[in-house]
Amino acid sequence: MMGDLRDLYQEVIFDHNRNPRNFHVMENANRTVEGFNPLCGDRLTLYLNIQDGIIRDASFQGSGCAISTASVSLMTEMVKGKSEADARRMFDIFHKITTGKDDNVKLEELGKLQVLAGVREYPARVKCATLAWHTLDAAIRNQEKSVSTE
Repeated sequence: MMGDLRDLYQEVIFDHNRNPRNFHVMENANRTVEGFNPLCGDRLTLYLNIQDGIIRDASFQGSGCAISTASVSLMTEMVKGKSEADARRMFDIFHKITTGKDDNVKLEELGKLQVLAGVREYPARVKCATLAWHTLDAAIRNQEKSVSTE
């Protein structure tokens, strides 16, 4: 059973890597932040359109490994229509699960993102999965124009 689940998770990651969702420059973005993972070479530019505290639209451009691309693709799908506060809660939960800092978090809380929970077993890959989320956090806080995992 566990092997079937792992195969399904791998397929979701491969699908989002081959066919990333929301992969385009957003012309009406009011928040734009670049993210870079020097360890792996992942680079992305995250575009958000936030109106009245709600993420109305999200997209990205960039290149990276399969985990990084799948993570940002899934993330942009999931944060659309969410409040900034809800997106930050998602970031907190995702970060705790991928870094292994909280074993009490229920994977169901992540929805589709639970496919990336297994990266905690591979410390070098955690930064690949969390790059998009750190970039999102910076964009929501409107604090930085560039984020690095180092």
